[in-house]
Amino acid sequence: MYSWMSTTITVEGMTCGHCKQTVEEALREVSGVTDATADREAEQANVDGAADTTALVQAVEDAGYTAHA
Repeated sequence: MYSWMSTTITVEGMTCGHCKQTVEEALREVSGVTDATADREAEQANVDGAADTTALVQAVEDAGYTAHA
């Protein structure tokens, strides 16, 4: 089990508001995530909750973007 934490991952490829929303929705679907906020200009996403970083990166990549922990 994971403890509650805040995680920031790098997300490349967000070019518009729809991209930002897609990334946030993908991250919120990951088990343990309580909130996710993407910033396309900073190329980052901040995630709150108890989720595995590998699962977060995979969710973003499955949504069509490049992600790094």
